[in-house]
Order: sequence, then structure tokens, then C-alpha cells
Amino acid sequence: MADSPALTVVVAGASGFLGTHLCTRLKGRGHRVLRLVRRPANGPEESTWDPEAGVVDTALIGAADVVVNLAGAPLLGNVHSKRWAHEVLRSRVATTTTLATTVAAVATPPALLNASGVSWYGDHGPATLTEASDTRGHALLTRVAREWEAATAPAVAAGARVVLLRTAPVQDRRHPPLRQQRLQFALGAGGRLGSGRQHMPLISLRDWVSATVFLAEHAEASGPVNLCAPRPPTNAEFTRALAGLVHRPALFAVPAPAVRLAAGPMADEVLGSMDLRPQALLDLGYEFADPDVTAVLASGLAERDA
Repeated sequence: MADSPALTVVVAGASGFLGTHLCTRLKGRGHRVLRLVRRPANGPEESTWDPEAGVVDTALIGAADVVVNLAGAPLLGNVHSKRWAHEVLRSRVATTTTLATTVAAVATPPALLNASGVSWYGDHGPATLTEASDTRGHALLTRVAREWEAATAPAVAAGARVVLLRTAPVQDRRHPPLRQQRLQFALGAGGRLGSGRQHMPLISLRDWVSATVFLAEHAEASGPVNLCAPRPPTNAEFTRALAGLVHRPALFAVPAPAVRLAAGPMADEVLGSMDLRPQALLDLGYEFADPDVTAVLASGLAERDA
């Protein structure tokens, strides 16, 4: 990554797993990082906000070069709970709406890098997908991603540089889903899900952080950007790779009806297929450290950050 002038970056969701690593990298590259927090601010690098009430320091946003929004309720929860599903959607739309409308209101709108998910695309079977592809179906996280991205509209209308961070599951031993899968596979209880032919986009932590910093620094980057490895595996390929890396067999296969029963409204996310390419990043010249499933999982299972 080429050197970039020092930026002032406001980060929402800075205390989360991805936000913590992103803030560390941004500061390491000489950028000033200001964190939005929901409790009383502790020092000049924090600012209190209340996204549900639409309250954020307008002057802080107006003085920023880049705003990064990673805030939202955790995806881990009772997948059969309507209350959980509502909170997953509400929290993402509320934070995005507050920041997008504030970005739109200031004299010089900063760039807005707003989290989203690859679930936006929905199940496309074996078709190869890029950022130019459409969105299909009505799976829970597909509907969430549509509304999530739509909430950035005020910033787009105001002429801000808006980047939609369509993030694939980030593979790291300290973070779901790999945290649970590593244990499952280490116990010899791993196996493919359904047919195993469905493609599942993924990305390593180091590539997610590096790519997000790259997009913050790259003044030409805008629109949807797929944060995923260039060669997404099928579920069967993922299963073989993870089993090999933990040196255990993966003999089980969970039939699709059993997955649907256990996963409820999340089943379409597990069984659907997205053969997704990070075309926007590649076109901008980003070089992946971990381009395939073996590299992604090896990086994610390593005891030290690369």
C-alpha cells in the first residue's frame, strides 16, 4: 500500500473485533482515529453518540476526512427469535441513517465507508458474481443488507464518497465463525453442509483490515466493494481445507433438511451459493495476502497475527 497523507478517521463500532484491529492499523499508518462510543467519552479520542436518537457530534463529522461505520448488533444469537432478527436490522439501519444524514448535512462531506455483507447478493447458484451482479431472494441477511445499504442514500445524494463494504465472513481463530468451527473440526465432528457444492465467500482478518485501510486512503474508491478472497471455495473444499489444517478427518455430512431445521431463517445463508469475486478491489490494484481457502484458513488459525 502506497503512503497516504495523514487522515482524520471517525470510527463507529471501534470496540468490536474488526473495529479494534482496524483502528490499530490506521493509527500505525499515521492517521488520527476518533472513536464513537455510546458511553461517556473518555478522553479527546472518543466522542459520545446515540444513533437510535440520531445524535452525533456534527462538528466532529464535518472535520473528518473519512467516517467508517462498523456498528451493529452481533449476528450471533437465537436465530429462531424474531426479536433478534429485528435488532440485527434495526441497529444497522439506525447507525447508518444517523451517520449518512450527518455526512450529508456538513459543508464538506467526508467519505463514508459503511459496513455491509456479501449476503446482499443472495443465492446465485454456480454463477460467477462481481459488484455488478444483482440481489436475489428474501433470506434474512439479504433483506438486512438491502436496507442497510439503502440507508446510506443521503450521503450519496450529497455527493460524498460512499463505499459499501460488502464483507464476507472473516476467518480468525478468535472470532466467529472460525472460533467455533476450529473446535468442531478439531474434535473430528466437522463435515460438509448439504450438497457441499455451494460457494462460500470468505476473507482473512489481515486482508479485511488491509483492504479497508486501502479503501479509506484511496480517493477514487466508491460504491460497492466485495471484501472476499479472489477464489471462494465450495463448502466441500472449505471442509477439506479446515480438516487438513487441524489434522483431523471430516467424515460427517449434514443433510440440507437438518441444516434448515437447525438454522431456521439463517439456513439460506448456509446453503445458498455465491461464487463471488472482489473485482472492485482488484481493479483498484489491491493485492491479496490470502487469495484462496487454504491461505485464508492458515492465516486465521495462526497463533500470531501476520
